[in-house]
Amino acid sequence: MTDPAEASIALALAAASESFIAAAGPGGQNVNKVATAVQLRVDVFALRLAPPVYHRLRALAGSRMTAKGEIVLTARRFRTQEQNRADARERLAELIRAAHRLPEQRAKSRLNRVGKAQRLDSKKKRGAVKAGRGKVTLD
Repeated sequence: MTDPAEASIALALAAASESFIAAAGPGGQNVNKVATAVQLRVDVFALRLAPPVYHRLRALAGSRMTAKGEIVLTARRFRTQEQNRADARERLAELIRAAHRLPEQRAKSRLNRVGKAQRLDSKKKRGAVKAGRGKVTLD
């Protein structure tokens, strides 16, 4: 049986559409002539993710997810199309892997009877200090 995250990644990479756009940054005059930045678009609904995974992906994607349910990643870190293309695909894969990871459950802290009594005593003392800070009246 295959890992569901890897299956989703394969599906996403197959369904992704890429467009090349002009990029700012390193490259000198080459930047003005060649469209080296990559814009990767993936329809999240085509991935058929389980609802909890979809909600985690939506939270992780943040502003990179459109109202229509597309994730739009722009990669312009490198000077060549191929490097930017590989960067965008790797970032998409990492985003999907992170969405498939279950968040760690927080373990409840256990407080024993003595610790509870100490906490309540310190709260009472602190409250007494604060109660003594009222306005001073001259009688």
